[in-house]
Amino acid sequence: MAIATKVRRIGNSLGITLPKEALHTLKVEEGATLYLTEGPEGTLRVTPEQPGFADMMEIAEKGMRKYRNALRELAK
Repeated sequence: MAIATKVRRIGNSLGITLPKEALHTLKVEEGATLYLTEGPEGTLRVTPEQPGFADMMEIAEKGMRKYRNALRELAK
């Protein structure tokens, strides 16, 4: 499913609005927290907040920093 939306000026920032179909798919309502994570080839993944997600991301980021060189070699 592909849903198109446009980048718009919101005050001094830029933002997007999510159509109701996207909100329904994500099962979120106004005020919900969404996480944007990097994907391959310059993509972003939008994920609704889940219990423990922020903690898991912090652990993953620490591991990626610690093993950066090893991960870089494995990626070759």
